[in-house]
Amino acid sequence: MFRLIQLELKKYRLAGIIRGAFIANLCIFVLIALVSITSIGAEIPEFTGFEGLFEIIDVMVRATFIIFAGVLLSKLIIDEFKSQSITVLFMYPINRKKLIIAKLLIVITFTFTAIILSAIFLTCAIYLLDQFIDIIPGTLTLELVLKQGTSFVTGGLAASFMSLIPLYFGLRKQSTVSTLVASIIIVLLVCSNNGGFSLNAIIIVPIILACIGVLIAYLSIRNIEHVDLLSKSES
Repeated sequence: MFRLIQLELKKYRLAGIIRGAFIANLCIFVLIALVSITSIGAEIPEFTGFEGLFEIIDVMVRATFIIFAGVLLSKLIIDEFKSQSITVLFMYPINRKKLIIAKLLIVITFTFTAIILSAIFLTCAIYLLDQFIDIIPGTLTLELVLKQGTSFVTGGLAASFMSLIPLYFGLRKQSTVSTLVASIIIVLLVCSNNGGFSLNAIIIVPIILACIGVLIAYLSIRNIEHVDLLSKSES
């Protein structure tokens, strides 16, 4: 399995995705910094404390990398089914299920790692900026860091698995557009904030969506050994 993951990484060279993730983090940092700085002296500051800052970082990071996961799914899986190049891979003496699992593990691992590293980077960057410009009221305590760190990890895990949901729509339509649209819809459903209310705040919602993502991954892998036979019978 590890060997298959290595081969997939060499094949696609995800340097562009990693570069895009870094640029996305810089954009999020600049946006948060500008909003914080411009709200200095306002009667109602944009962030009333580090807890509010963590919430916006959490939402923006998860939203960003759920969409990035959709791009990866399109690149690693959907495009290969669309171009039929996956059938060439299936002709090699490689277990098909392991091949698809390796691709999905790349997506899950990238999404989770990117969410955690981005949360750490943005927290540290804003904290350092706060040392020079007092933009966040209050102080950052170890208790809050540990509490939010746990939240980042659990939220990152849930987002990593729910990001597999667009796979269903992408494979059904064999369309990268459908995959990306599904990713955006998930972001709008889970990460939107209406008057302080967010579906993500209801803990059961991300858990259910994560389970749906796992189920979709399982259903995508289950009959992969006979996918060419099924397509022939349908034709």
